[in-house]
Amino acid sequence: MQHKFKALSLSYKNAPVEIRELVSLDEAAIRSLLGKLKEFFSVTDTLILSTCNRTEIYYSHELDLSTEIIKLVGLEKGLEDAVSYIEYFRIFHDDKEAINHLFRVAMGLEAQVIGDMQISNQVKRAYQASADMEMAGPFLHRLMHTIFFTNKKVVQETAFRDGAASVSYAAVELIEELTSNTHHPRVLLVGLGEIGEDVAKNLVYLPDAEVSVSNRTFSKAQEMAVEYGFKAIPFEDCFETMKEADVIISSVMKSEPFITKKLVSTFDIKSYKLFVDLSVPRSIDTLVEDIPGVLLYNVDNIKSKASETLSKRTAAIPQVEAIISESIREFYDWKKEMMVSPTINKLKNVLEQIRKGELERYLKNADAEQYEIIDRITKSMMQKIIKVPVVQLRAACKRDQAEEMIEIITDIFDLEKEGTPKNS
Repeated sequence: MQHKFKALSLSYKNAPVEIRELVSLDEAAIRSLLGKLKEFFSVTDTLILSTCNRTEIYYSHELDLSTEIIKLVGLEKGLEDAVSYIEYFRIFHDDKEAINHLFRVAMGLEAQVIGDMQISNQVKRAYQASADMEMAGPFLHRLMHTIFFTNKKVVQETAFRDGAASVSYAAVELIEELTSNTHHPRVLLVGLGEIGEDVAKNLVYLPDAEVSVSNRTFSKAQEMAVEYGFKAIPFEDCFETMKEADVIISSVMKSEPFITKKLVSTFDIKSYKLFVDLSVPRSIDTLVEDIPGVLLYNVDNIKSKASETLSKRTAAIPQVEAIISESIREFYDWKKEMMVSPTINKLKNVLEQIRKGELERYLKNADAEQYEIIDRITKSMMQKIIKVPVVQLRAACKRDQAEEMIEIITDIFDLEKEGTPKNS
């Protein structure tokens, strides 16, 4: 069967954050939308990926369902005129373009931070939801496993996933490195602006850390704490919490230092205290480094590390694209084989019906030994007869002429008709 694989993509490339937030889907909404697509349109091989940077729907169907799908997204999100947002979606009608786009997204080539390591896990979760809802057939199963194999190859053979390329992730990677010998390091994040929020999302990758978050607007700290399993600290209590923290991350916008040498000198530092200043202008007094046990890193240190990594990743893009191209070629070889498999099976069934019919017609009075010999001979003959059209079909696949060859064989053997062919 020829799968008409299509995709809709709304991402940071063509939609501002205000629009991305409107159509963003949580896990419950994704499963609900999968159910509606299955019930209303009988779509198959469907994948819904929704992150902070993109919402994408991949599906197999003969028809273009872009408008209908956007309406269903609007229904899930309570948007009255969802179709008006269609201008923000990039629509892939072509099978090859949709597949290539999914590979690029899954590898991190389309990520805001190129080579983003989180995207592969997000794609796996999207695939798991489809499998749970029985919305993944042989086509999507094979496609996703090819993508996972390609991702593994990219990690093993290129520098595309080496190091941390975003400031927020580089900060968390630094914290992980410097607290590796600390049992359950206590981390306090102060300030949940754009970069602070991004750091908070990445702190979940420190499973052993005890994370607290504080913000001037306490409700935002509470929301973040609930979502990621952190502890929310009222802003007026954050200095008290600093006393016990092993790591303090400051993302507070102030014209003068928020954390001063005078404040830090009152802390009882038993071994070390790590300060990470992600504010511009800086919110931690550089003189705190004079205090024994204090380590201070600022945004410039971390940006330098992230920029070096990003350069390596950018240099590896041609390698990644070559690996993707090879994987897509292999997937299409399988896809072509899948396209001719039903015809091969029909042909085998028709020829087997002829063979059995003739055996019944001429061997009514044969004994068991005779029947066995003739049965074996005719089976061998049928295998040799069918070999030629099967070889021709597979050769036609490689020439992209499978559909024409399927049509010829179907007509010759009347494969669309139930039962035996008309000339039997």
